[in-house]
Amino acid sequence: MAELKVIVFQLKDKEYAIPVQQVRSIEKIQHITRVPRVPKFVKGVINLRGVVTPIIDLRTRFGIEETAFSDNTRVIIVALGEIEVGLIVDAANDVIDISTDAIEPTPEVVDSVAVDYINGVVKIGKRLLILLNLEKVLETTKV
Repeated sequence: MAELKVIVFQLKDKEYAIPVQQVRSIEKIQHITRVPRVPKFVKGVINLRGVVTPIIDLRTRFGIEETAFSDNTRVIIVALGEIEVGLIVDAANDVIDISTDAIEPTPEVVDSVAVDYINGVVKIGKRLLILLNLEKVLETTKV
């Protein structure tokens, strides 16, 4: 049975997951330099250990109302091919192994997050994790 190690994070009252192999690091929120003429969900860039990294606010990307950053706010640095991007999330909860057999297709009725961004859902006990499709999340053509 194949296992998938994922990082679980929170946006509003939902839990999301991305595969660990796509995650470089999890950082505390830091000063973000705004960049002109970028899509609204791109908050700007940060200088992370000498690397200028674009930052995407996942709340804005998914059409969830924005909220002030808190002590729990994290930036998950993800890598997709040559691209490294920071994703602002409300909290990074834990790292867990899920069985690939447990991944169910995305239900027809998905409320706040566009179905495009989702690879599937996983039920673990009472928890429901939404597996993100990073390729789609990072596409900038759909604004």
